[in-house]
Parts: sequence; structure tokens; C-alpha cells
Amino acid sequence: MKILGIGVDIIENNRIKKSIKNYKFKNRVYSNNELKLSKKVKNKVAYFSKRFAAKEAFSKALGTGFSENLNFKDIEIVNDKKGKPKFAKNKKIIKIIQKKYKIKNFKSFLSISDEKDYSIAFAIIQSI
Repeated sequence: MKILGIGVDIIENNRIKKSIKNYKFKNRVYSNNELKLSKKVKNKVAYFSKRFAAKEAFSKALGTGFSENLNFKDIEIVNDKKGKPKFAKNKKIIKIIQKKYKIKNFKSFLSISDEKDYSIAFAIIQSI
């Protein structure tokens, strides 16, 4: 197993607090599933801020940023049964990673956290 990429991002929560008031921003950045799950969350600013940072961190771990036809909505953050966040694999992400790294399979890891003013995310992509 080899680490293919590492990414980190930090965001000021107030920036997202203002942005999520804009319907177009939310629809451009967050998947339908993420938007649906946000309705069950009390602290929406923290929820959206952590996911925004996670998407940025993942794009940095890829080493591409948001290029090569990669969009924010392509990177989806889900939670396992115990609540641990993780990146959802989809056809587009799999194809980008397989093409870039010439591998068949990979794992991704995510850690997110927030405080009053900031949210942070750390992402790792590893070959299997």
C-alpha cells in the first residue's frame, strides 16, 4: 500500500454561513444526499463548513484541484453507521484516480473537525 496523496483545508465558518444562504451555491457545491442530510442537523454552518473543507482537502490529495472536469458535487461526504465521515466512491472519482495513478483500487481516509470560527479537513488517498 502506498499513499498517493494527502490534502488539508481549513475554512472560516462565517464564509460558509454567508454562502449557504445562496441556493445556487448550495446546489453547486453539495450533493442531493448531503443537502437532504443537512435537514436533520442542528448546526448547519458546521455541517456545511466541514464538508466544504473536506471537498477541498480531497481535491488537494488528488493533486488536481478542481480541474479535469472535477466539481464539488462529485466529491460526496457520507457517514458510516457510527457517524465517522468518509468519501463516497462514485464512477467519476474512481475513473480520475485510476487514470491519474494507473491503479485498480484505492482507499480514501477523511478526518474533519470544527471549532467556533473554523472547520478543518484532512484527506488521504492510498493504493490497495
